[in-house]
Amino acid sequence: MLPILTAPTAAGKTALALRLARQFPLEIVAADAFTVYKGLDIGTAKPTPAERREVSHHLLDVVDVTDPFDVAQWLKLAEQAAADILGRGRVPLIVGGSGFYLKALVRGLPLTPPSDPQARAGVEAELAERGLDALIAEIAARNPPEAARMERNPRRVVRALEIFRRTGRFPGEFGHSAPAHCYQVLAFSQPDLEARIRQRVHAMLGAGWPEEAAWLAEQVAPDQAATVWQALGYREALAVARQQLGPQQAAEQIVLQTRQYAKRQLTWARTQLGAAVQTEREVETALQAFLSLVR
Repeated sequence: MLPILTAPTAAGKTALALRLARQFPLEIVAADAFTVYKGLDIGTAKPTPAERREVSHHLLDVVDVTDPFDVAQWLKLAEQAAADILGRGRVPLIVGGSGFYLKALVRGLPLTPPSDPQARAGVEAELAERGLDALIAEIAARNPPEAARMERNPRRVVRALEIFRRTGRFPGEFGHSAPAHCYQVLAFSQPDLEARIRQRVHAMLGAGWPEEAAWLAEQVAPDQAATVWQALGYREALAVARQQLGPQQAAEQIVLQTRQYAKRQLTWARTQLGAAVQTEREVETALQAFLSLVR
């Protein structure tokens, strides 16, 4: 049984993981969809160079922002890192808040077939013509739980219908690969999370986030549907760099988006990872007890 530490953004996952790593023979495996990218340091709140020198971190700075990267690639690297850490007599602590990555680790990868660009383009054209509600209704008429699982995400709806029309089955009906390890998920939140989010957003904007976003725009055009531009706040930070938004206006927009995302993270931890959301102290105590037994 290996531990996973998750919490909403800005709740203090990194700080807690570092405290534990000072007490126990831990190495941290990052479960974050954006800290894998080189150069995205400020806007992703990546651990500092000093923190990384103090405690071994894995799966940070894995790929360039121009490279494709997905959950299957991350899962392969995470399982390799965990095996390597265990082989050296140490404990891997998975730390992060990217729900799809954590779900893949706990439950395995979905065994759905690869995407067909031509079929996907056809469904995307229908989405533009008929609208999201019509496509969701089509899914719900055949499989109501699958429609609920879409959470009104257009990309997931398009993917579901693309697969269904090719195979007669929805993505959720294909099952998952077997996980390499068993995991215990420990999740926590903070009563002052909104204040933490606000403080962190302002600090990151003041620490050079707009300049980092401008650098990213030089590597990958922001009008492209690239994964890196799905990272929270980078478009607003870029608008600050281009003097299209003031820092305060950008901060308010990013704080709102981050609050909404944090709420989704907590829901995901409960419904998809089966975790009971506790206080930080409760999670720290549980991890200390677990790691004491391991040691």
